[in-house]
Amino acid sequence: MNNLAILPIIIPLISGAILAFVHSKVSLSRTLAKLFMLINLGVVIYLTLEVINYGTIILETGEWVAPYGIVLVADSLAAVLVLTTNIIAVAAVFYAPHSLTEAKEKHYFYTFFFFIISGVSGAFLTGDLFNLFVFFEVLLIASYALIVLGGEKVQLRESLKYVLINVFSSILFVTAIAFLYGVVGTVNMAQIAERVQEVDQQGILTTIGILLFFVFATKAALFPLYYWLPKSYIVPNPVVSALFAALLTKVGIYSIIRVFSLIFIHRPDLTHEAFIWIAGLSMIFGVIGALATNNIKLIIAYNIIPAIGFIMMGIGFFNESGMSGSIYYLIHDMIIKTALFMLVGIIAYVAGTSDLRKMKGLIHDYPLLGWLLFIAAFVLAGIPPFSGFIGKIQLLKGAFENGEVVIAIIALGTSLLILYSVMKIFIRGFWGERQTNNKLEKKPIFGMVTPVIFLLACSTILGIGAEWFVPTIESISSDLLNPQNYIDSVLKE
Repeated sequence: MNNLAILPIIIPLISGAILAFVHSKVSLSRTLAKLFMLINLGVVIYLTLEVINYGTIILETGEWVAPYGIVLVADSLAAVLVLTTNIIAVAAVFYAPHSLTEAKEKHYFYTFFFFIISGVSGAFLTGDLFNLFVFFEVLLIASYALIVLGGEKVQLRESLKYVLINVFSSILFVTAIAFLYGVVGTVNMAQIAERVQEVDQQGILTTIGILLFFVFATKAALFPLYYWLPKSYIVPNPVVSALFAALLTKVGIYSIIRVFSLIFIHRPDLTHEAFIWIAGLSMIFGVIGALATNNIKLIIAYNIIPAIGFIMMGIGFFNESGMSGSIYYLIHDMIIKTALFMLVGIIAYVAGTSDLRKMKGLIHDYPLLGWLLFIAAFVLAGIPPFSGFIGKIQLLKGAFENGEVVIAIIALGTSLLILYSVMKIFIRGFWGERQTNNKLEKKPIFGMVTPVIFLLACSTILGIGAEWFVPTIESISSDLLNPQNYIDSVLKE
């Protein structure tokens, strides 16, 4: 049973390797990619149900007892996030053939696609900091290949910035791990959490914690470290942008949740209070960027930043309502960002441009596309009964429990501006008369919108069926606020 924990890592890894050998046979690659992805989703659903029903699954690789060997920890938080990752991946693998040219598919797209899924799953499941770094590098190397897929000049320019930022943060990451190992003598997260309570050098630990936060904040694109993200995320193909938006920044925010609820909890007056301020600034500056552009892809890219701010806000509150809100909003945002990047990719495809000023009246030829965008805007902004509403209600509850009225007001105002930033795509791009100079033929988009419908359905179920999911999320929140539960399950004390 414990071997279940490694399957979400191994299956995509093997799938990617197999697809590398048949990369030139596009039809076969597509079929195998869909099959492998559905198999992996089935395995992950089973894993998640086992974890929720029977508790954390620990895999001690090579039969080396923790903390001496490599440990995979499939607790409820990791399992739920791996499940969300695979739901998104299934949508992406069905969207990809309609979005990519055959030439791009032949250039090992499906291989690197599966390597990203493997790296992300490994980052969620690993039980030690060094392997968190290793899985970060796996997913980043695959992302370097995907961001330049197509070889356009703008891609090469933005990819250089993307690679340099991530290489620099990776150097800091491994340096911080070395410092932490020097202080506590281990990289196993459960044992680190146990030992930091006994170490007298609290000042050094706080410094290491801040350094690790800087690393994760860079990867999560928090204020003021978000400047690299928007343009880097719009230059690849829409399916690649959707994967990046849904997964890469979320691994960074997951790392903050894990490390600062398990290890660095000795100075919450310093760390967690700073999180609330950073969250507020991320919301403000992110939504300003979304409002200031007429590029529909940039609008969605900038909206990643305030969403990370919302999640960070709940971590800063460090109470059960706030943490529940952060986890719920994290799952919601992974799904809806994928759907929105796919939608704007379709809109740019049918309109022949990403410039909002050059499109209007699309509703006449593409009514389904328009109304899907309309629904997605409401989901993103947290309008009831969609999933974003449940997460934000919990976050606001956490804010008022801590007396954080100012950040609650900022969050509410940001939500309205987020709604406006996406609705202006609908109002300007879809409403009104057809453009008289638009002689483009109506393009078939059914294959592209089907994965979007699937994702919006998942988000709607998360909202309408909240009573089914909230107890599990609250249980995850409770475990995060009681780190001894994680320590005991890994070290078996």
